Amino acid sequence: MIRLAAWCCAALLALVAGGAQAQLRLSLDGQTLTSAERRASQELLDEAMAALPPRFVEQLDVEVRVRWRSGLPPAVYGQVGRLSGIELNAGLLPALVDGSAAENRTGRPHGTQRRELLATLIHELTHLYDRARLWPAAQRRQIGQCRQRAGSTGQIGLPDECRGQTERRFTLSDDPRLLDLAGWPQRVGRRGARDLSNGQVARSPDHYELSSPLEFVAVNLEYFLLDPAYACRRPSLARYFREHFDWAPASEPCADGHAYLNAGRDFARQPLERIDPERVYEVDYLLAEANDAWMSRWGHSMLRLVVCAPGRPRGPDCRLDLDQHLVLSYRAFVGDLQLSSWDGLTGVYPSRLFVLPLEQVIDEYTKVELRSLASVPIRLSRDELEGLVTRAVEQHWSYDGDYYFISNNCAVETLKLLRSGTAHPQLQALDSILPNGLLELLTARGLADTSVLDDPREALRLGYRFDSFRERYQAMFGVLRERLPIPQENVEAWLEQSAQDRRQWFTQADLRASAALLLLEQAALRRQLLLAQDELKRRYLTGRAAGDPSLNKAGAALEQILAGSGFLSRPAELLEGGYGLPQRAEWERLEASSRERQQQLRQLSDELDGEVRNLLLPERLAELEANESNLLALGEHLRALHKAGGGLELP
Repeated sequence: MIRLAAWCCAALLALVAGGAQAQLRLSLDGQTLTSAERRASQELLDEAMAALPPRFVEQLDVEVRVRWRSGLPPAVYGQVGRLSGIELNAGLLPALVDGSAAENRTGRPHGTQRRELLATLIHELTHLYDRARLWPAAQRRQIGQCRQRAGSTGQIGLPDECRGQTERRFTLSDDPRLLDLAGWPQRVGRRGARDLSNGQVARSPDHYELSSPLEFVAVNLEYFLLDPAYACRRPSLARYFREHFDWAPASEPCADGHAYLNAGRDFARQPLERIDPERVYEVDYLLAEANDAWMSRWGHSMLRLVVCAPGRPRGPDCRLDLDQHLVLSYRAFVGDLQLSSWDGLTGVYPSRLFVLPLEQVIDEYTKVELRSLASVPIRLSRDELEGLVTRAVEQHWSYDGDYYFISNNCAVETLKLLRSGTAHPQLQALDSILPNGLLELLTARGLADTSVLDDPREALRLGYRFDSFRERYQAMFGVLRERLPIPQENVEAWLEQSAQDRRQWFTQADLRASAALLLLEQAALRRQLLLAQDELKRRYLTGRAAGDPSLNKAGAALEQILAGSGFLSRPAELLEGGYGLPQRAEWERLEASSRERQQQLRQLSDELDGEVRNLLLPERLAELEANESNLLALGEHLRALHKAGGGLELP
């Protein structure tokens, strides 16, 4: 629906000319209308009035004149007139009179011409309600001066320090809570200033809502009042309007749980799943601790959902259901192999919310990146916790932002989700661009309970901490140094040797030392696979630029995997039409399309696995094969030692 975004004070003053009335009145300008046209028009106005919340009608104490105007473009259903209230497109009046407007499909969000006309009236009335009280000139000057002092003249909404300078009663579009939910969150480190662009671009009922907070409020109130599924599709916003008006329209029953796509690496698994906020016992701040890599020296922020197994009552035992737990992780989605630090600084990569299985995240960080994880419970009320889970799923379906290493990284995105999901007052003034710094601030505000980490052994046992395998590898290396005269002083030096050099110690190792060697050899293989992956990436990029034909098949498979896996972080691309959270009628399509995409990824992954070894440089391939040979040799050696010691033969 095309509407006018710019407002003129003269128009608003004309609209409030009847301001002495005790409540809103719609007055039809019917002087030139036939009796049938007046009757049909009045029925439309009465239907609009009946759809409005009682508080809306009571508080907007104005008389609004409505007339039909000729000459409006066909795509414009209505607008605010400069001197005459709300103007509706006269070209639609005949269809309204003969009843065909209720049947004529428009291909637009509300379906029929009549519903679009009804939505237009509600939209324009919402603008009046949202800006019912104009600022006097002196107050406008005061607000302008405050904006200049705050350095925020171009921002969305009012700076926090300027908010007390106005007493407008009905404003929605600069309410901080509404702005958080609408997609114009606070910018970290900018003293209440808000993002100028809106990243909630997917699954929108009408992209006109993204043009400004004013239009966002007007568009969403249309759907809140006219769509019985709105409370299921946009539950956080429906709750906001319900609380604001202390009233709710009739709505459809919602499905149990919300749909999401599990972005785990198991391509044989159906990715479409659902989560019920009532099954989430706690939410933890999950911090991947720093390592020596430049991009990782401050850690990585995530949220862990402690989901109870089906049938288990909510309680501390749910923390043991690790296979049910999920991780919410904002990451830069890289659709190409060319991962650039500069691109990460300048916002080239999309920032998306991935939903991942906890066990995969533990493996990624502790075994591959050799980083520990701290899982710290966040102190939230039950209401705040369920609101956060719902908000996370909404972001999963709607958000596609820009990743900036400094200003919009994982810590910033996680903080914005915590704010919008919980509305916790102590989060509003919190600012941190560093993952480890955010945990410190949450702890200082009493929002994070780091006492669970005080006893390291208990923290590991209860799943509040997941140690890096680096400590385990070092412990196994200590076993080797006790039993063998090896010259290396730390595990890193041991793993940097060639597989052939490590193998010379195997025959001298007793049972305990051999078990330690086996674990370290597995670590060495994992390290070689990482090096091979990086080598292939660089060779592929160089070869692609040079036109190396040997890379064509593997390169094509790899590019298709990167392109095809995007739906796991942007599930909205699986559906056409609709908005917000998918509902029952969309589940069948979702299941079919997500299953088909996942099968394609599995096939491509198998093709890539078959080609990869042929693309490795001879030295890397030889080292990998020697590493694998070492594992076989150690297995045989351990079996022989175990059998010689009188034990059962190892499998």
